[in-house]
Amino acid sequence: MASSQLPNYLRANRKRLALSQKEVAFLLGAESGAKVCRYERFAREPSLRTALAYEVIFQRPARELFGGLHKALEKQVAARARSLGKRVNRESSKARHSRKRESISALAALAGCKPLNQE
Repeated sequence: MASSQLPNYLRANRKRLALSQKEVAFLLGAESGAKVCRYERFAREPSLRTALAYEVIFQRPARELFGGLHKALEKQVAARARSLGKRVNRESSKARHSRKRESISALAALAGCKPLNQE
């Protein structure tokens, strides 16, 4: 059974660097540690700017810092790609669309779905 991931690993990384929430807030350019607390408790998702700042502070890729969120988004994109792939396959089988079909099929396969051409 696969272990589920937390939406983010901000607290663990902050503790690894022995930083307080107030200190991380300062590095993020926030007024207080309350915002950091909300991120760590999964009560709020940070903006792209804040996520990238966390990447700089903790020297870890955002997809690692926000592992659970990344996995959930990967599944959502894969499902939408499957749907889009079916629509594209119905609409046109022209050769110029083969690269588009390949790209969509690769996205659909991200979450472990079978490729579109195997249905």
